[in-house]
Amino acid sequence: MSLFLLAVWTLWQRELVRFYRQPSRVAGALAPPVLFWLLIGFGLGPSFHAPGAAAGTSYLAYFFPGVVILILLFTAIFSEISIIEDRREGFLQAVLIAPVPRASVVLGKVLGGTTLALLQSALFLLLGPAIGLHLSSAGALAILVAVLFLLAFALTSLACAIAWWLDSTQGFHAIMNLFLIPMWLLSGTLFPVAGTPGWLGAVMRVNPLTYGVAALRRVLAPGDAAGLPGFGASLGVTAACAALAFGAAVWVASRRPTR
Repeated sequence: MSLFLLAVWTLWQRELVRFYRQPSRVAGALAPPVLFWLLIGFGLGPSFHAPGAAAGTSYLAYFFPGVVILILLFTAIFSEISIIEDRREGFLQAVLIAPVPRASVVLGKVLGGTTLALLQSALFLLLGPAIGLHLSSAGALAILVAVLFLLAFALTSLACAIAWWLDSTQGFHAIMNLFLIPMWLLSGTLFPVAGTPGWLGAVMRVNPLTYGVAALRRVLAPGDAAGLPGFGASLGVTAACAALAFGAAVWVASRRPTR
């Protein structure tokens, strides 16, 4: 157990140090979502009204939870791509021959990416009061942190599983663009499920990220939660997805050869 925890702690710490020694990665994970929020928010604001939203809700406020998810997603991608780089440089092989289970290696990498995602999203959440989004109590803050942790852990675990299976950074980015970005677009971040064509609404309802967005929206803007899944169901689906994604990452790490 001590070796397990030591491996987790060491890899978690390495992820943080490595990330913040590369300012371009910090900017790459935070700046594009903020830019999307401003451009899309101001562009669509005058002509958009979400069904069930409280009167006077701006599109900047409606789009805000979606941008938080996008920051988590970008940070997960940028952090877990290091698995491919570590394999190419020989670091990953050196770690895998240590007398620790591969689950500890995966957990250290995933927790490192999760922590980075939480820190990045916390910076953006400081802009919430400027558009009228306020947390009502310390309890609401604790719930927000729990939701963000589950979302970040799920996305980072999924990115870890994909990166562990691949040897090419180009292939990793291609799969991210093909899989995770559409998953984000169809999760109720840009537009609500209500009012969409039947087939599109069905796809959005089976998208697990839809429930993460719903849980986050219920915490940040409870007055705009009409038509969304219940908080308990949303949190349960998000937690289950986080567990499944981490299990998939451990399974891939245990099956894939070290080279």
